[in-house]
Amino acid sequence: MSSITVRNLDDAVKNSLRVRAAQHGWSMEQEVRQILQQAVAPDQAAAISFAERVSRRFAGLQGESLPIPVRQMARNPPAFDAP
Repeated sequence: MSSITVRNLDDAVKNSLRVRAAQHGWSMEQEVRQILQQAVAPDQAAAISFAERVSRRFAGLQGESLPIPVRQMARNPPAFDAP
């Protein structure tokens, strides 16, 4: 992965990025990555998220009908005071 440094960024732009990142629930750095990705590679920006890919992958398995195993008792803790 590469990195870049942006100098002489206007304070208003930085504050807007900070607010926008907070609205999305991620860091300013992630917000900038998203903006750049959408601007430079719009086809990749439309890619689905990891959670959506997992959801689609297991959608046909009907997980709600899987049996829930009966809980077993946990093993007894070791006795450290015994010789």
